[in-house]
Amino acid sequence: MTLQIDVKTLALGPRPLVQALRLEIPPGVVHTLMGASGSGKSSLLAAVCGTLAPAFTFEGQVTLQGRALQALPTEQRRVGILFQDDLLFAHMTVRENLLFAVPAGPRAQREAAVHQALADLELPDLADADPATLSGGQRARVSLMRALLAQPQALLLDEPFSRLDTGLRARMREFVFATVRTRGIPALLVTHDAADVADPDRLTRL
Repeated sequence: MTLQIDVKTLALGPRPLVQALRLEIPPGVVHTLMGASGSGKSSLLAAVCGTLAPAFTFEGQVTLQGRALQALPTEQRRVGILFQDDLLFAHMTVRENLLFAVPAGPRAQREAAVHQALADLELPDLADADPATLSGGQRARVSLMRALLAQPQALLLDEPFSRLDTGLRARMREFVFATVRTRGIPALLVTHDAADVADPDRLTRL
């Protein structure tokens, strides 16, 4: 699964933010975007996943595994996204948050996927926990696994480590990068921290 992004122009009203940019991200690779605030990093992620606000215009092409994504609604693009905030549903347990992401199918099969996810997260005893009782690192891991349970074909990471302390940030970063490699999906990471760069040869500055 390769993610290809070909930007002719990404603009906010009359003001161009990104022009003449081409990225090709192979399976299992994390490509990093860096740049000043307002340079268009998060807007580019929004253009890829289909959540770009009406004030923006995007000219170009985004393909994932050969599928053109621009004409598809967000829910059909098969693109997962993680933000700074974990955005877990406060009225659901950890298990219910994970189950929400699992595609439709037999109940037993969906529950088994969640059970395995909790084991992979090393959180099997927290299935019925309120997300508010989890640590920052636990919440971040549950949020990542929820995104992965939806079986995305690509993953967008919008500064997902920025609110974690230094030690936890390093562990979470390695967890995410290892998961991307294992799942064989392309990932695009937006960050301001050079320590988050997975591969200096896979770095674009806007």
